[in-house]
Amino acid sequence: MTGFEIVPGGWVRHPARPDWGRGQVQSVAGARITVNFEHAGKLLIDGSRIQLEPFDPDAEPDRNRTESG
Repeated sequence: MTGFEIVPGGWVRHPARPDWGRGQVQSVAGARITVNFEHAGKLLIDGSRIQLEPFDPDAEPDRNRTESG
C-alpha cells in the first residue's frame, strides 16, 4: 500500500504467508522490521524485499473470536 508508514504497534500481514496470521509491528530500524505474527511468532522482515500489508484490526472480524465469547 503506497503511503503507509510502518510503525511500532501497527498491524500488518505478510503477503506471501497468510498462514502466519496477523502481525503486530514490534520495532522498525531502517528496512529491518520486527513483527510478532499470530501463528509464526516474532520474525525479522527485510522491508526492502517484502512489502507488508497493513490493516486495521478494529475494522475486520476476528477469525478466532466467536459470537459467544
